[in-house]
Amino acid sequence: PKNLVPMWEDYREQYRMRARVISVSRIVNELPDLRRHRLVIIDESHNLRNREGKRYRAIQEYIRENDSKCILLSATPYNKTYLDLSSQLRLFVPEDKDLGIRPERLLREIDETEFMRRHQASIRSLAAFEKSEHADDWRELMRLYLVRRTRSFVQKNYAATDPANKRKYVTLNGEKSYFPLRVPQTVPFKIDQQYSRLFADDVGNNLSQLKLPRYGLGNYIASNPHPPTPAEDKVLKDLTRAGKRLMGFCRTNLFKRLESSGHAFLLSVERHIIRNFVFLHAVENDLPIPIGTTDAGLLDSHSVDEDAEQSIGDAFEETEENKTEDRENPEPKETMAPRTEKEFRHRAAAIYAHFDGKYKKRFRWLPARHFNKELRQDLIADAKTLHKLLLQFGKWQASEDAKLDALKRLLANKHPKQKVLVFTQFADTVRYLEKELKSSGISHLEAATGSTENPARLAWRFSPKSNGKQNRVPPEDELRILIATDVLSEGQNLQDCSVVVNYDLPWAIIRLIQRAGRVDRIGQQAHNILCYSFLPAKGIERVIRLRARVRSRLRNNAEVVGTDEAFFEDEDKQAVLDLYNEKAGILDGDDETDVDLSSYAYQIWKNATAADPTLKKKIENLPSVVYSAKQYQPTPERPEGVLVYMRTAQEYDALAWIGPDGKSVTESQFEILRTAECLSNTPALPRHETHHKLVRKAAEHIAREEKQPGGQLGLPSSARFRTYERLKNHAQNLKDTLFHTDELKKAIDELYRHPLRAAATDALARQLRSGISDEDLARLVLSLREDNRLCIMHKEHSPKNTRVICSLGLIPTHLRSNF
Repeated sequence: PKNLVPMWEDYREQYRMRARVISVSRIVNELPDLRRHRLVIIDESHNLRNREGKRYRAIQEYIRENDSKCILLSATPYNKTYLDLSSQLRLFVPEDKDLGIRPERLLREIDETEFMRRHQASIRSLAAFEKSEHADDWRELMRLYLVRRTRSFVQKNYAATDPANKRKYVTLNGEKSYFPLRVPQTVPFKIDQQYSRLFADDVGNNLSQLKLPRYGLGNYIASNPHPPTPAEDKVLKDLTRAGKRLMGFCRTNLFKRLESSGHAFLLSVERHIIRNFVFLHAVENDLPIPIGTTDAGLLDSHSVDEDAEQSIGDAFEETEENKTEDRENPEPKETMAPRTEKEFRHRAAAIYAHFDGKYKKRFRWLPARHFNKELRQDLIADAKTLHKLLLQFGKWQASEDAKLDALKRLLANKHPKQKVLVFTQFADTVRYLEKELKSSGISHLEAATGSTENPARLAWRFSPKSNGKQNRVPPEDELRILIATDVLSEGQNLQDCSVVVNYDLPWAIIRLIQRAGRVDRIGQQAHNILCYSFLPAKGIERVIRLRARVRSRLRNNAEVVGTDEAFFEDEDKQAVLDLYNEKAGILDGDDETDVDLSSYAYQIWKNATAADPTLKKKIENLPSVVYSAKQYQPTPERPEGVLVYMRTAQEYDALAWIGPDGKSVTESQFEILRTAECLSNTPALPRHETHHKLVRKAAEHIAREEKQPGGQLGLPSSARFRTYERLKNHAQNLKDTLFHTDELKKAIDELYRHPLRAAATDALARQLRSGISDEDLARLVLSLREDNRLCIMHKEHSPKNTRVICSLGLIPTHLRSNF
């Protein structure tokens, strides 16, 4: 991400790496001309979830074309659907690659035959896993690619205990690095007159009843006798797809801003009203309507901290009317809300002219005739409802803001000298806090939002030691207080600070855990990390009740919103209460069992050899094909048999569990490893008479599973499949003629064995849609091949044999008497 580029450039200089640092926003233009790099690191890889985007395809082709190794870094790789994971894997894993494992949980519901009938995909491919919605299947898949060692796992297996203070630590560069405790603290503030109005039932009811027509324009498309142009038709289809997701986002966002600060809420209401009147101006004057952002990026409140109506604020500040009012009245621009419908209409007309001028390229434009009369009715109804709220509240008075006053006391009295990191969800709240805190005399304070040019520089000024910037940040420039949206909640080192303040409470408690992680990092010296959350004194039930109403409204209207709403479920009430009661452990957010398979297996080895150092030499000196057996209690689903550990021809480690019938019991590597577990004093039993026979079956099974079944052309509808089939038939018709050339045969063979380049896929798909003849298709493929633009060629590796490392028999109790 753009805001992390300075940090990575700093690492490059610090470690003298020959590397290139490119922001995601520049890769489409820069990657095609970039020389080959053997390693590609993608930071915050969860931002690459859209596999249809140009940026995604540029990275994907660069990795494949240069055969680069790839490391994806993310603390939150999974959002709401497992396709988020597969999209990231597809950057370097072809969808038809044989993975050696299958979606077992899915296959228990439908057998292989039914799977193949429904889905034209290899059963051991990424495409097959994408058909599964079972967490077990995705856990097995991710264990092939995921390295995750949790905080509790590291403490349990790597940390030592300091006898002096009983604290856990790891040794880094000869120094002890302790694990601090995350201590939740509540900052209570009284529900004053202003906040009482914010949390009143009628406010919540009015917001819940809004129609939000601008966010659901697809519901207002008219049956028009004048068909839309192709460009207009595309915009109309996009509006239909956006639909209720955007409506749900807007409704939830209004409630979130209400909780954040009265200032941010009223700003948003004002902008929303004016934007409604801008639309009304277009509808009533038969002018084109400015269509704003409707893509999924708007729904990611983790990375989008500006108001969805921010364009109103931009245009509002630049209209001549606003400049005139500025000269007549020194009040800030954002508080100069119109008070009558006539004023709103006058302001909206001026802003529409601004949109149609300076901001024209920011929007897509649709003639008003494409929408029905209900659009005008709902725009007016919503505007009246919100205008009533605006008049009810009046101007927000910072001098009477009890929540702001509580923050001032926290910074000035409780932590007058300590560094404090203040988080809030919205840029409007950040700017409000910055202005009010500075005006109250608090110094060495700055603010960071998504629009800040270089957030990393502010992070360095706030936390120079943890970023190695002590010599570049003079004392007078060092910050004591940093106010930020979640633009700083990922990627940054801020551990010079040990006090985190959550000015507003995210509806996803995991966000608080991520924020604490900015300071709970290697190098943190504090014993405790204080995590303050602002919650109204004796008013927590109001917050819970408010959120419950929004949740119910979203559910009743089938509105689905993205990102942090994945965590916004019924447990929200208990999580908020736990925070309010300062329950220990609520901010740890750590599941010690959620560790990748390789780390888990390595830890078994490390712990065993640490307990008995003689094991290392004994085990490493064991010959291949060594075997043993242990007592086992079978079940119908998990019968007795043999567990086998093998090294495959492709140099992968593989585990197999073969039952007494010679068939595989499960493909789950984690389950097989767990089944092998036993204490060091577990008695070894003689092998069953069928032991070696079953080991042979395991070797055959693994070798068979690993063997590439051939080309794997993808779906029959794909450009590669259709091109291959047509040219194969074409070549058959040309057999024994002068036109049947070796070059054509080689091209067909390469199509079968290797994936197409992205450019070739586009060219072939376009020509196939246009009805290209077989002869012209053959000429196109040969031309692409001659220019080395057809397939991504992979190096062939010399075959190796599958090797049995060891095996363990599972002997049922009732069979022990047979020996």
